Amino acid sequence: MKARVPDNIKSIVPYPPGKPIEELEREYGVKNSIKLASNENAWGSSPKAIEAIRQSLNNLHRYPDGSNYYLVQAIAEKDGFSPDEVIVGNGSDEIIEFLVKAYVESGDEVITSHPSFLMYQKVVQVRGGVNRVLPLKGMHHDLDGILATVTDRTRLIFLDNPNNPTATAIEPAKLYSFLSDVPESVIVVLDQAYVDFMDYDKQVDVYSLVKNSKDRCGVVALRTFSKAYGLAGIRVGYGLMSAEVAGHLHRVRQPFNVNQLAQVAAIAAIKDTEFHEKTLRGVREGKAWLQKEVEKIGCASYPSQTNFFLIDVKGDATALHEAMLHKGVIIRSMKAYGYTNVIRVTVGTTEENDRFVHTLNDCLQELGYV
Repeated sequence: MKARVPDNIKSIVPYPPGKPIEELEREYGVKNSIKLASNENAWGSSPKAIEAIRQSLNNLHRYPDGSNYYLVQAIAEKDGFSPDEVIVGNGSDEIIEFLVKAYVESGDEVITSHPSFLMYQKVVQVRGGVNRVLPLKGMHHDLDGILATVTDRTRLIFLDNPNNPTATAIEPAKLYSFLSDVPESVIVVLDQAYVDFMDYDKQVDVYSLVKNSKDRCGVVALRTFSKAYGLAGIRVGYGLMSAEVAGHLHRVRQPFNVNQLAQVAAIAAIKDTEFHEKTLRGVREGKAWLQKEVEKIGCASYPSQTNFFLIDVKGDATALHEAMLHKGVIIRSMKAYGYTNVIRVTVGTTEENDRFVHTLNDCLQELGYV
């Protein structure tokens, strides 16, 4: 075959997903593994969402609602927006694609940080845009550096807030000041995948930022049902933005981009406040316990505004990651992000957290890190 592949496509490195439990057990010959690597919901999915899926199984021969009408209505009511200010996607990842498709042409610039969610840069590269990537400053977005990088070719700025993988959040006052200095021609995208887990005083007033965009930069807030709502397996997310921006994104959206099961499950999950609160409480309590325990065994934990946190393990993170895989515990090494001695761990159930701590301690002793 002699089909030509553009250089911008050939140079893309595929996104590295977390290792599935099934793959680990097949490859390493272990059983009863636990996965604390992908920031998933340890408590599963809302029972109401699962029941809604069951009730929809007889309608799989029909196309889903292409307008996502009832889901959009439910989101708008929950967050206080108008339905025409809500866009639903196959995960919030898809809305990132919509934004780049709608606003970025070849040669246009998009500003992101490193490390942060890798898909921002990959989508821009596919489009033929130019990635302007700034390193984090003290594990936080370098807002001053980002402002200094803006040019007349800048179209989008992506800020994951809280950041993944560092779990840090931007102080609201600093973010408001930053936004007031961004040119009106630029859209700032606040990726709020972990907003449910944030301390209240760290959360920004997205409603005001979206509504008050006259004579200032536009703001888009991205949310997901994958984390606090436990629906990562069916892929559904959404964006909050001005009706003008939403209208542009609808022009590049596929007609049936969110499947029927995802739509009904998300609607049910919004209504299941009991499960949502159970998740938030479990993360809050589990994270506090985990951070105390890892420090007892000689590691250092970093503050977190998410359902995961970073741990300095005082030795090579990748070697520790490998050692823990052999014991059936999947975590994430941050070596590829430039943090040589740091791992990332998702808060799990009480049983999972206890097993993680014991396995971490055993592996640290075996490797001689502590």
